Amino acid sequence: MPLLNDPVLTRLKEIRHADILVGIPSYNNARTIEHVVKAVLAGFARYFPGLRCVLVNSDGGSTDGTPDVVMNTVADDRAAIFVRHAGEGGFRIATPYHGVPGKGSAFRTIFEIARRLDAKACAVVDSDLRSITPEWIELLVKPVIDHGFDYVAPLYLRHKYDGTITNSIIYPLTRALYGKRIRQPIGGDFGFSGALASFYLTKDVWDSDVARYGIDIWMTTTAVANDYRICQSYLGAKIHDPKDPGADLSAMLHQVVGAAFDLMNTYERVWMSHEESADTPVFGFRYAVGLEPVPVNLPRMIERFRLGAEELGDVWDKVLSRKIIKEIRRSAHMDPDIFHVSDDIWVDIIYAFAVAAKRKAVYREHLLKSLTPLYIGRTASFIREMWDADMNEVEKRIEELCLRFEQAKPMLKTLWSSKEAP
Repeated sequence: MPLLNDPVLTRLKEIRHADILVGIPSYNNARTIEHVVKAVLAGFARYFPGLRCVLVNSDGGSTDGTPDVVMNTVADDRAAIFVRHAGEGGFRIATPYHGVPGKGSAFRTIFEIARRLDAKACAVVDSDLRSITPEWIELLVKPVIDHGFDYVAPLYLRHKYDGTITNSIIYPLTRALYGKRIRQPIGGDFGFSGALASFYLTKDVWDSDVARYGIDIWMTTTAVANDYRICQSYLGAKIHDPKDPGADLSAMLHQVVGAAFDLMNTYERVWMSHEESADTPVFGFRYAVGLEPVPVNLPRMIERFRLGAEELGDVWDKVLSRKIIKEIRRSAHMDPDIFHVSDDIWVDIIYAFAVAAKRKAVYREHLLKSLTPLYIGRTASFIREMWDADMNEVEKRIEELCLRFEQAKPMLKTLWSSKEAP
């Protein structure tokens, strides 16, 4: 089945080309997407009045009228395309899960439309954003148009308990591996050049976890590892539907971390050659913002960690050293008031899991699932430690964790190259 259907191809011929293209992937986001569309259109009108701008809503078969909201919101003088992956008169982009469109598949459609329109600069933004403003469009696109950057990562403030997968795994791991300090490598809202969009399309990843939650880390890592020019733009607050870090984020954890581990194989020569990290240029004016609280349930999180320590010993024995397992069990028996998982042990755990994924020491799904209680335990430890801390103190602690990942990288290289079990 072709990636784009005939009505879309006809519409593309009418539009001919685009200077700027902004894509919004969606699936049942009728409640929130109108605000996002209005912000994008206002950004077009306010900051790029002389340029040809296109809005693309790549929809995954919504049943709540999301595409209708998009089409009814679009101003008469703006070109808009909506694309369905499923449903009557539509088509489905290949995803690893039948009937469930993935974010990566939605992005693939956006990349293809950008290629056909020869778009100069592009951006993608989440469909559930409540904090997006027209300025976001300027900040994500102008570094590409005016300064020649190929990839613009978001830099925004989030509640100290939000983005825990980023803070505890993806940011410090990506920074240590590839030498770029990109604070939000899976932020969800990115700017990129048309050339980079076309490059993404050449990669055969669309039947993998990249087609789901893994698309963000894949985009960032692919841009960095292939020497595209990278920057960040400060967008203020990231306010969307909040997620309890102790709730079941296992699917997202598996796909994001799994994609990060896969990319370590793909770009082994790249990350093996980097010894330390460097700052990445930042655009935008930093200012204080109000943040919505994120609910947490520490007792439940610690209990999930303890259950994992009781039930997953057989799996962990194939992945982790005796020293690490001993420390995990020690933490599992701690009083909740002093519960702690140290930076050193956490870094060792992540690197050991990365090596185990490379060696296929454990069936992939079992390996990634067995990381979940460890991640929840580490998150509980961080929350307990940072309970009374402000954002500056939280960022300082995350910086300390990042430095520990960097300092332990020689150990990772040794384990990665060794054929022996940990």
